[in-house]
Amino acid sequence: MKSIIVPVDFSNQSEKALKVAASLAKEHKAELLVLHMLELSPSIMGESGYISQEQVVHLIKLGEKRFSDFLDKPYLKDVPVVPVIKHYKVFSEISEVAEKHKADLIVMGSHGADGLQEIFIGSNTERVVRTSDIPVLVIKGNEVDDFNPKNFVFACDFEKESIPALKRAKQMAELLGSKLHLVYINTPGDEFMSTNDAHKKISEFLNEAKVGMEVEIFNDYTVEKGVLNYSDNVSADLIGIPTHGRRGLSHFFMGSIGEDIANHSEAPVITFKI
Repeated sequence: MKSIIVPVDFSNQSEKALKVAASLAKEHKAELLVLHMLELSPSIMGESGYISQEQVVHLIKLGEKRFSDFLDKPYLKDVPVVPVIKHYKVFSEISEVAEKHKADLIVMGSHGADGLQEIFIGSNTERVVRTSDIPVLVIKGNEVDDFNPKNFVFACDFEKESIPALKRAKQMAELLGSKLHLVYINTPGDEFMSTNDAHKKISEFLNEAKVGMEVEIFNDYTVEKGVLNYSDNVSADLIGIPTHGRRGLSHFFMGSIGEDIANHSEAPVITFKI
């Protein structure tokens, strides 16, 4: 891991993400790109805007000063930090910064009434996940000083399109020194599979992926409950889910499933683009 991006908005949640990113940067001797997007719209920046250019410059300087103060943290000592300021809140720019600096990971703090709600739905995090080609690590409400996940759960539908996401999750687990737990959630209803059929599907998937790993079949009433309950059973420190990028969450996590997992999980969540 050579480069990590952390978008910050000076909130407590973004500082929690910054601490995790700093911990990872120290562990892997990586560069930390701390990105702040000023609350300036194109209309404000234009000549025909409703405030003067002098006021715009003043706002920019205030934002830069606050950003500088925010980065004056003891846990950033000995970490190579590159501050990046963008004048607009255009979340696709995060992907552009990632591509320019060949970043390996984006770390973001979650937001919501209690730090666990509405992470993806209409949020900044969702916008980043949908535009990012690299993994996005979402840090939840709990304070994390040293990010050192021991048990990493990766759940998917074991359709062939999820193979790239699994491979990236496996690489991430090896990088973090985590034990990777693969799980298939079997639910009642139209998607229910017999144990034999589920094993056959999983075996074909692993053969295609050329990955020799065990997969646990976990029965539950819904996929999201299954992922969360299984994660509790193995004391997961990290939960991985696949995404379709701009098309939103993958078929396995279509609708509210992925959102519910992210919203209700107490462990950090990391997404991998299919």
